[in-house]
Amino acid sequence: MEQPLSTFSIDVDTASYANTRRFIQQGQLPPRNAVRIEELVNYFRYDYPEPTDGSPFSVSVDVATCPWEPQHKLARVGLKARTIAENKRPATNLVFLIDVSGSMAPENKLPLVKQALSVLVSKMGEDDQIAIVTYAGEAGLKLNSTSGSQRNIIQQAIDSLSSGGSTNGAAGIQIAYDTAIRSFIKGGANRVILCTDGDFNVGVSDDNTLVEMIQEKAASGVFLSVFGFGMDNLKDAKLEKLADKGNGNYGYIDGLQEARKVFGEQLSGTLITVAKDVKLQLEFSNATVGAYRLIGYENRVLAARDFDDDTKDAGEIGAGHTVTALYEIVPKAVWLTQAGLNPKKFDIVEKNVDDNDGADGRLFTVKLRHKLPDAETSERSMDYAAMNSDIQLSDSNVDFQFAAAVASFGMQIRDSKFRGQWTLQNVLSTAEASLAVDRNGERTEFTDLVRGVMRIKGESILDPRLTSHPTMANPADLPAELSAGDARIKATVDGKYRRLLKKIEVRNDVVTYGDFREFGHWDETAYSGHSDLPTGYWVWVYPNWYIWGDAAESPGSESVKEAEGTSGTSSPNKIP
Repeated sequence: MEQPLSTFSIDVDTASYANTRRFIQQGQLPPRNAVRIEELVNYFRYDYPEPTDGSPFSVSVDVATCPWEPQHKLARVGLKARTIAENKRPATNLVFLIDVSGSMAPENKLPLVKQALSVLVSKMGEDDQIAIVTYAGEAGLKLNSTSGSQRNIIQQAIDSLSSGGSTNGAAGIQIAYDTAIRSFIKGGANRVILCTDGDFNVGVSDDNTLVEMIQEKAASGVFLSVFGFGMDNLKDAKLEKLADKGNGNYGYIDGLQEARKVFGEQLSGTLITVAKDVKLQLEFSNATVGAYRLIGYENRVLAARDFDDDTKDAGEIGAGHTVTALYEIVPKAVWLTQAGLNPKKFDIVEKNVDDNDGADGRLFTVKLRHKLPDAETSERSMDYAAMNSDIQLSDSNVDFQFAAAVASFGMQIRDSKFRGQWTLQNVLSTAEASLAVDRNGERTEFTDLVRGVMRIKGESILDPRLTSHPTMANPADLPAELSAGDARIKATVDGKYRRLLKKIEVRNDVVTYGDFREFGHWDETAYSGHSDLPTGYWVWVYPNWYIWGDAAESPGSESVKEAEGTSGTSSPNKIP
């Protein structure tokens, strides 16, 4: 009743997830403040519909029972930016701003930067322009703007980069923007890409002064993307500020796989902004809602008056990107009861009624404002209503379930007082239920991280299905679990298979297959209740099935017959 409006800026940064992953894979929990829950949730892509009304993005709203506080509701607001095909991507004017100071010498810093930029350069064409600016004690132009078709010249410049000296980042920023402005492509994507460990120690190094400089440069129409590398001097908060004020995004590159994702698979989203200064405002109904909280986005919250103020900076969304925000909502009746008041004495509407008179069971209304990339005046999108719902999260959209699992994971490793009844085992079980739609192995990797945290905390990770089998009741009977890399090597069967299509964890198959079995070719599309699995060559290495798209030599008819014959058993978890 006192604060019905919740206003915040969108965030498509993903650095916190990659940084959190690095800590967990090293066997330690990340610092609490390094875990930004919205960046964990938004690291993953969700199946929201493409915009169809000419808007740069679509809006989706879902409501279900909150799994960690069953008396509460959980609401999801999702945005999906329009996808731009690679062959329709506008021309790009890129300036790589590379930190080559002494602190960048380790393999996970400058050498990884060079690999990452090589991935990006491989995607450039003759309409694209690339320049390279380096900075250490002094800053300089390493490569003038060069056509993307001149890949050999650009690659030679990248290969020649070496580290040494102190870090005068401010001077490099000035030269990079000047270079980008000189080569400005009207109607194109003009962007400075800063790659650094964040160790600014010469020249302007004060955070506020750097932010003011970046804000001033952003008015030129040149956007800024910031990518952190390495672990020793990573100035996480500083890099996030620079990206936010530079109308760009902030990512953390912890390995070549992440570089390929950001600079290869998601290139359009990384480079092409479809809307800037995107703000959301939720207006909660005091007839149905007693209290609410936005999960994450702590440094993105805006005052209600900022929603209509075009001078207030907000976040950008790139082509094909998705943005997800979760709210935990306390229904009014529950809130009154918790406050020691009698709900019967208040006007409360709990039913979901298709009516628009303001007392219809509506929980909240979503309002949006955004600017087109080259505009200074914002546009208002249509409003979207969220109705009360008693659906259980387990019966809702599978993407909604997975996003909730990721958010709960973030709350638990932050030791949040709002983490409720859920445990890491609940997170793991819910995330595993979504692996049937795991297109790129990212969700499988997330389940590995959950197990990693459970190991660090000394918690049991046993699948309860295994303990019900007479031969698997003793945990000592389980095979040793290999590292992800070793398991994948083993699953290729001495290099016979290549091009991994999918990995599926089904731990109870150990009862049938032990720790390893080369199963052979499968030409149907169903397994364990999943209907979207690819055809290919299936190999079992505990606890996963690996499906490969190619084989060095096609299996002979006998091995295929043997595979098909072996599959005709009654085990519910074997290929039917």
